[in-house]
Amino acid sequence: SRARQTYLIVRSVGYVGGSVLTRLQNHPSANTLDITALVRSAEKAKVLQEEFGVKTAVGSNEDLDKLEALSEQSHVVISCADSDNTPPMEAILRGLRKRHASTGDLPILIHTSGTGVIATPAKGMFASDLIYSDTDVAQIKSIPPTALHRNVDLTVMDADEQGYVRTYIIVPSTIYGQAKGPLFDAGISNPISIQIPGLIRASLGRKQDGVVGLGKSIWANVHIHDMADLYIVLFDAITANPQGIGHGWEGFYFGENDEHTWYDVGKAISKALVDLGIGGTDEPMELTDEELTRYLGSVDAAVHVGSSSRCRANRGRSIGWKPIYKTAGLIASIKPDVAWSWEKAQRENGIEAPISR
Repeated sequence: SRARQTYLIVRSVGYVGGSVLTRLQNHPSANTLDITALVRSAEKAKVLQEEFGVKTAVGSNEDLDKLEALSEQSHVVISCADSDNTPPMEAILRGLRKRHASTGDLPILIHTSGTGVIATPAKGMFASDLIYSDTDVAQIKSIPPTALHRNVDLTVMDADEQGYVRTYIIVPSTIYGQAKGPLFDAGISNPISIQIPGLIRASLGRKQDGVVGLGKSIWANVHIHDMADLYIVLFDAITANPQGIGHGWEGFYFGENDEHTWYDVGKAISKALVDLGIGGTDEPMELTDEELTRYLGSVDAAVHVGSSSRCRANRGRSIGWKPIYKTAGLIASIKPDVAWSWEKAQRENGIEAPISR
């Protein structure tokens, strides 16, 4: 039988991390995986250990010494945490460098970025013609260092080039759909994404969906179940042939299976608000700068729902990834997300307000 390998999953109970952990627990080689999940909540850590048999460490991205020590103990680190925060990644890499120096092991890092790194500022006014391919290394290298997420991506790439770790970067586009599985049923993991639910929360706040500009900009998208499958396909490919699969600049993987306009998303949110009896009209209305600041944090935050970000996941498909869900699935997922977000908001305000489904 294969020797057990040590794994660390950072942000293991989030939307993506919880989905990846669920698949690893059900993996055919699960008995060879010695997994440690880094969890911020001591309560959730206890449940993970006692009810799901997952080894845990309580901590966050701010616990740099702990991140370094846990990484030094791990042959594989899967980071599903903040893709813009350099110090935690530097701590992980310090640990992996120490591991390599002390044991000779060549550890593996799978980092999660996002297609905000290739976003074209459009303010909802146009759809960019620029489409990136993850197999076009020169194109990926041309992404400016000032781009969103690029600070951490370049730190990861530099580590690979130094030779003490093999790195792989998974770059999800707009992830949608409610994640399923025992960790989500138990309330341990967050079942919904950030990007579209953020726009939903803004829409609930104003009782009317909003778009940035005319909503003409385009983003690639991917369902959470397809996205989690990419991690496992990559994991299996690395395990089967660690020397034969590319890493570093040859290990950059977009996650996409279709595209949407932000107007179409806004239209679906508007319809859901009306259908569920929450309010609004059938047509989305442009978000003002004041509303962008109030509901999304700043005008600049509109990069996620006003820019264009287009890509093709050719590298993942080349190693056997077969995503299923298309944009029709994204549109169908919006009404359940609106209902979930509305009921959650009402509960947090101590209001019992069942919606008409």
